[in-house]
Amino acid sequence: MSDKDLVVLGKLGAVYGINGWLKVVAYTDIPEGIFDYTPWQIKLQGNWLPVQVSSWKRHSNGLIAKLDGINDRDLAQRYVNAEIAVTEQTLPSLEDGDYYWKDLMGLAVINEAGYHLGEVADMMETGSNDVIVVKANRTDAFGKKERLLPFLTDTVVKSVNLAEKRIIVDWDPAF
Repeated sequence: MSDKDLVVLGKLGAVYGINGWLKVVAYTDIPEGIFDYTPWQIKLQGNWLPVQVSSWKRHSNGLIAKLDGINDRDLAQRYVNAEIAVTEQTLPSLEDGDYYWKDLMGLAVINEAGYHLGEVADMMETGSNDVIVVKANRTDAFGKKERLLPFLTDTVVKSVNLAEKRIIVDWDPAF
């Protein structure tokens, strides 16, 4: 399985206890939601391997999980910092106007006047709204190589066209 077939939902953290439990760092909106997706694919030494979660629970302010076949601390140690992913088909379908961040990566960001601001390089969650990280290949006429645009539909983001691989925004290139 290749990286392009998978969506990373989190990673495994430190070993917890002596029985093979691992801390889980979830990138899902609701941290416990990471356990709704199965099977997990874990990246070990550059290869993706399917694993099943046999048990999980909240612990303190985080999550811990027990993977099938991992019954001691030494074996669990091999999984520390491994990415957790699932196949794209595992994800639920979205309504019109909703997008997975992964679908926006690489899209051209163009303002309403036709000025090419760059491509979507990353997304950030700020609490109040998501932010698009737009990077240009080189510094533009306004001295900008990177811009942070709020992902606010109808005010900043006017349209997203996945087929044409572009996002139209109401954004002054000098800002």
